[in-house]
Amino acid sequence: MLIEGVIHNLKGTLNRVIACLKGVSTGDAIGKQTESLNFEDIKQWFPEGISDFHGEIGSIMPRYEGKHYFWKFGETTDDTEQTLSIARVIALDGKITHSSVGKELMLCKKSNRPTLLLGKFQKIGNPSRVAFEGDGCGAAMRSAPIGALFSTQRLNDLVSSVFEASIPTHGGRIAICGASAVAAAVSAAIDEKLPSEIVQHAVQAARIAEKYRPETTEENIADLILRVYEDLSSLETLSLEYIKEKYMPWKTPNIVALAITFAVLTQSAEKTTLLAANLGGDTDSVASMGAAIAGALSPQTVNERWYQAVVQVNGNELLQLAPKIAQLRL
Repeated sequence: MLIEGVIHNLKGTLNRVIACLKGVSTGDAIGKQTESLNFEDIKQWFPEGISDFHGEIGSIMPRYEGKHYFWKFGETTDDTEQTLSIARVIALDGKITHSSVGKELMLCKKSNRPTLLLGKFQKIGNPSRVAFEGDGCGAAMRSAPIGALFSTQRLNDLVSSVFEASIPTHGGRIAICGASAVAAAVSAAIDEKLPSEIVQHAVQAARIAEKYRPETTEENIADLILRVYEDLSSLETLSLEYIKEKYMPWKTPNIVALAITFAVLTQSAEKTTLLAANLGGDTDSVASMGAAIAGALSPQTVNERWYQAVVQVNGNELLQLAPKIAQLRL
């Protein structure tokens, strides 16, 4: 009976890790359709809003024609590519070091223009380089596999690993705290914690992460996560009009807070993705991080048809790494 119980638990963990990673990629691909658009501008491109992929899978999205990169319907972005980098490191080494992450990030090809942090990192050419600045959401968007690796009993180890995974490109306190919060939320969701407990675990991780870098701004990720969660959970319905006025996701604190809050309030990867995609701002990051958490919490809410579209365009390597990560979960 003991062996059967262990096998049952392992299967349950694997199911949630798989759903988490599916959430990353489907949220990313659906969200990309409206990335960087203002809330009011979404209707110009999608008059009925976002409810699905709004074009033939694999064809170029009209709003990206003539741009520096021709994004396709169903294509994932740097959010998924860098998540895959972290997943590879875990599967190969069983642990996270900044140099092992740096080697993987050197191979990434999306959003690596010289003006972006990844592009600057690659231009320097040193996989062991440590950044002390950079507060974008690039660290948070790739942190889900670390949450899949560590149980809620290993929060300090989780935060330490998030720090290692962040500092090749993002060394600012906001970035590290945000990434720690997202990974901790994934960890708590896989451990089947209650929504309020997931929020508290994310907040605790963000507070622990504060020790790694000095304060450079009055913004505080932990406080904002609590404030956004308490505010939006008091609403009868999640009004995007209300949210865009108070918490439009252009910067890391709002991006992280909304991803976590959407996930725990909807308890649905699909609903979280659509909320993010119809809000505007950094839609793919809010959707991918939020759907990762919601997928881990409620695996049945991942849209399988969306995932098959993602596989058609991008392949399935991320999910192939899920069994190894689940097996290593501590």
